[in-house]
Amino acid sequence: MSVDTENHAPTGQVPVTVERSAPGPAHSTGPERLVTPTFVVAWVVNFLQYLTFYMLVTTMALYAVKSFAASDAAGGFASSAFVVGATVARLFSGYLVDALGRRRMLLISLVVVTVACALYLPAGSMPVLIAVRMVHGFGYAFASTAVMTIAQSVIPDSRRGEGTGYFALGTTLATAIGPALGLFLVGTLDYSWLFWTTLVTAALGLVLGIFLREPLAQREAQAQAERAKFSFRDIAHPAVVPIGCFMLLVGICYAGVITYLNAYAEDRGVTTGAGLFFVAYAVAMLVMRLVLGKVQDQRGDNVVVYLGLICFAVALGILAMANQDWQVIVAGAMTGLGYGTLMPAAQAIAVNAVPSHKLGTGISTLLLLVDAGVGLGPVFLGLLLSAAGFGAMYTVLAVVVVLAAIFYHAVHGRHPHAKRGRLAVD
Repeated sequence: MSVDTENHAPTGQVPVTVERSAPGPAHSTGPERLVTPTFVVAWVVNFLQYLTFYMLVTTMALYAVKSFAASDAAGGFASSAFVVGATVARLFSGYLVDALGRRRMLLISLVVVTVACALYLPAGSMPVLIAVRMVHGFGYAFASTAVMTIAQSVIPDSRRGEGTGYFALGTTLATAIGPALGLFLVGTLDYSWLFWTTLVTAALGLVLGIFLREPLAQREAQAQAERAKFSFRDIAHPAVVPIGCFMLLVGICYAGVITYLNAYAEDRGVTTGAGLFFVAYAVAMLVMRLVLGKVQDQRGDNVVVYLGLICFAVALGILAMANQDWQVIVAGAMTGLGYGTLMPAAQAIAVNAVPSHKLGTGISTLLLLVDAGVGLGPVFLGLLLSAAGFGAMYTVLAVVVVLAAIFYHAVHGRHPHAKRGRLAVD
């Protein structure tokens, strides 16, 4: 049995061909249904991948310290080794997803993720734990690229922003549930329960992946696309690099929030507010993603992106000055409206910039640059924090958001389809 129901056109209509020879989507003449079996199964698989990631990322550093008497720095690397593996995979995940097939690469990567989750249980030393984290990150990068590409391939072009926003709700829910569930399991039970839970979650994702298939039209278009030899364009697609660089700047700012929030809370005496920060973040994101995707489709990219930039700059400004819990909670909500709005908006822009047989490369290019910003940001921000403190650091990051807005206007926002919507221009 497989999910393969979207390839049938209504009586009297010609099936829609999805292959695009030039950047930008071709318009469908059939009914533009958004919620399809393929979309729903891809949504659940994506949610399970991110749930596994967030359950582990909040607990790995302390696990390494407690289980292997590791230093804080070594424990931190045990957690971030996942990102190292993911970043390496991003360099060629898009090309392989496009060249070898989305579903094939999804299934292979889901097997790798499941095996990695099983290996957390017997990992008996720091080097083994770090190796498992890298392998997990490697498989996760391929799985996330492949499942996002499959989901994007069945989203109607005229509902790209809306569909991307709905798909991103899975990541939002994982952000809200994963850390809390991981901390609950290790606090109430023990780490073996955490690892068994992540293994079951990964295995469920693999089972669902077996039943996930693209529509026939999508498979035929991908099979017919000419496959060139691997080149730099397959690491970073030129059409996506500009919006990816914009998100790199935004990712640096987001890294300043997620990396230093706990230390900031202790320094300012706002631990209660910090504990509710991501709750407010997730609630605001959930509400606005139900609305802003449609706005992006109908009114263009700019209205959504500039709103997100304003909200994110305000959030960072509040953090620079906050000394009460309620202020930190408000900053969490504004971060959700800011970064939480910008990420799906940028993904929709990236997908619209590449032909259908390059969806994997386009998505991996964006994710690679975002990961670079989130991963490299703490290195530079740590130096700034040591020299000037939290207030100065968050003030500088608010300025970086303003610079990112200027950069966005230069590379994308000034174009007609960004101002009025791609469909209106076409």
